[in-house]
Amino acid sequence: QVQLVESGGGLVQAGGSLRLSCAASGYIFRIDTMGWYRQAPGKQRELVAIIVSNVGTNYADSVKDRFTISRDSTKNTVYLQMNSLGPEDTAVYYCSLVGRAGRTATPKDYWGQGTQVTVSS
Repeated sequence: QVQLVESGGGLVQAGGSLRLSCAASGYIFRIDTMGWYRQAPGKQRELVAIIVSNVGTNYADSVKDRFTISRDSTKNTVYLQMNSLGPEDTAVYYCSLVGRAGRTATPKDYWGQGTQVTVSS
């Protein structure tokens, strides 16, 4: 069973930085995507940034030039470096992984438990 464990959330002042980490454990034959989503109170969960294997990265317009997603394939870990944080970035951040158990297996979607990021003004 694949599990995702996030870390790095917390409270930061506006203009500050945080780095989120998400480590995947368990057997995965191939990872299709790893990414970060967030959900603010009263809002829908939204994509923040994603790495598509062998393709590249994609960011929400609201975080471009401030956030950077990266992945350590040797550790099945994805990171989100968040700079110039503002109160609008306050949310629970969720790690996502889409992967396969075998070459012809159906992709499955896995989620972390979420980590709270709070930005004070």
